[in-house]
Amino acid sequence: MSDETPNPEKELSAQNLPGQRGDHGEEVRLQRGMFGANNGGDTTGYGGLVRSVRLPGPAVRPYGGWFDEVADELEGALEEQGLLPGNAIEKTVVDRDELTFHIEREHLVRVARTLRDDPALRFELCTGVSGVHYPGDKGRELHAVYHLRSLTHGRLIRLEVSAPDAEPRIPSLVAVYPTNDWHERETYDFFGIVFDGHPALTRIMMPDDWQGHPQRKDYPLGGIAVEYKGAQIPAPDQRRSYS
Repeated sequence: MSDETPNPEKELSAQNLPGQRGDHGEEVRLQRGMFGANNGGDTTGYGGLVRSVRLPGPAVRPYGGWFDEVADELEGALEEQGLLPGNAIEKTVVDRDELTFHIEREHLVRVARTLRDDPALRFELCTGVSGVHYPGDKGRELHAVYHLRSLTHGRLIRLEVSAPDAEPRIPSLVAVYPTNDWHERETYDFFGIVFDGHPALTRIMMPDDWQGHPQRKDYPLGGIAVEYKGAQIPAPDQRRSYS
């Protein structure tokens, strides 16, 4: 078969590779090595790997399928409340068949309540919030990602909110989605995002006196030495380096 012969399956696979966006989207960092660790020796053997990490850019209409219906209904419902959609929705992203609304943090609670209560939307369930840390995304280094599911309409969307390292505060959604109680505590514990209005924002995984937030990219690699049947397994920053 000639190299010039079209291969739709190959093209589709290339599009679905995580992080492969070519020159499109916003570059948030240049990653070196398999996991991007830069404060310890590379133990993976991939120390020479260099790739650009990019976030998908805003989508343009039509989004396709039911995405336009949800976007139209959300924007219309916000306008009925006297809130300009452009002031609440920073951008709308369609990537890998997922619809994500990037929300300004001061309007997060209102947008979430609208998504939950509007009869045409009915996203009754939030399956939790996850933290993401992009040290190179200046002014919005910390991201909180929410997955909302509509049991009524059988749909799934995402909300994403960002906050700067200097002021890592995002409104709590526990009053709207009580299931977020422990998820917000976990995200606070591991990433240091402070959820204003949370009923009891304390650590949930690490000891109360633990210093720092272990899943941030700038957290020291370190580790705890482990002994197994008399053999010592050194901490990651003390292992052999391939870089």
